[in-house]
Amino acid sequence: MRKHLVTSVSSLACLVAAIALPAGGAQARTLDLDEIAMPGIDGDALASVEQGSDLTDIATVAGAMPGRGGNGPLLILSDGGFDLARFAAQDGDAYGPAEPEPTAVETPVGIDGQPEINPYFDADGDVVLKRWADHVPHAYATHKNFGAQFSTITTEMALFALYFSAQSGKKLFRETDSFSFHDEGWFGKDTGSLGSDKMLHAFDTYLIAEILHMRLHETTNASQGDVWVAAALASALMAANELSDGIEPDTGYSLNDVAMNTAGALFSVLRNTVPGLRDKVAFKLEIVPNDDIYSYRGRKHYEQQRYMFSIKGRGFEGLKDTPFRFLDLQLGYYASNFLKSDIDAGEEPRRHLFVGVGLNVGEILFGRNKTGFSRHADRVLDYLQLPYTSVRLDAHGDVKYGRY
Repeated sequence: MRKHLVTSVSSLACLVAAIALPAGGAQARTLDLDEIAMPGIDGDALASVEQGSDLTDIATVAGAMPGRGGNGPLLILSDGGFDLARFAAQDGDAYGPAEPEPTAVETPVGIDGQPEINPYFDADGDVVLKRWADHVPHAYATHKNFGAQFSTITTEMALFALYFSAQSGKKLFRETDSFSFHDEGWFGKDTGSLGSDKMLHAFDTYLIAEILHMRLHETTNASQGDVWVAAALASALMAANELSDGIEPDTGYSLNDVAMNTAGALFSVLRNTVPGLRDKVAFKLEIVPNDDIYSYRGRKHYEQQRYMFSIKGRGFEGLKDTPFRFLDLQLGYYASNFLKSDIDAGEEPRRHLFVGVGLNVGEILFGRNKTGFSRHADRVLDYLQLPYTSVRLDAHGDVKYGRY
């Protein structure tokens, strides 16, 4: 604070001095020419300039300049002293207006010193990219750093923050404990949901990163690095949301969950930077209805969930004109028999790693020429697999298509 105060006071003092310098009423300003080093000026000519002469009449000084029959370098004086801006404009008319300062060139400069044409934007200023995974390099990007990109999605981030605050804030009105860490494990049978909660953490972070990247890809004109900004913000939101678990008596802050958050965010990075991967692979969630249709929380909530990586037939050139474009090859995971009622009944908790074939409902309903509502609906179905639209073979040798 003291440093800024001293700087401000000094600047004000200089400003006051500059304003006061021309003061002196109607008296003519004087200049002691003997005290000024002006190389090349004829001494006899200087002697002819009387001390105290009116310097607004500069004809005598002009004659003192070498080779100056009115054509040599001219030191221009004004009523306030040296007019440096006019003195700088000595090529051509010395009394002409000063040349404007050159503006900085934002686009890169080629070998010949000329600015290169930005190849990533058309004449209307719209970004032109061949593929979704393509991004405009930093040299040509409109938003070059994290701060510039973040500033374009502050509304979206505020909405996510409000949602997580409302979701986690309820825990403050229940019994709490001091903040602690807790090792929840991964996919073992001794864990609460056999890893289903870990898969949900990965999927949630992945989904948030995808949403943020879709927005950033548009608001930053596909500037390079937008996918990393989206992944970092999604991970930060989920990590902050995990803080509420740290004060619950029966849980704690889980670094296992944070690791799965990071894995989900990184898959979003891969999907949006590797050309063609977005068209070929999707990370999907399927929710199978139970007796309550949908359980919002608890183990019954996790029991409904199926997670899968879907390899989409429509993403391969050789299959786009065949019926295989309506099918996805699935590799996924879910768990069962881990409810308290199942354990009390003597059921053994089961983990299901499966391969399967599922219908690409988006391709079936909307086809390849998607516009408006159909385009958005197809995008939603790229993250959700509708229940009872798949046939699966799990690691236990059982063929599944329904709840179990």
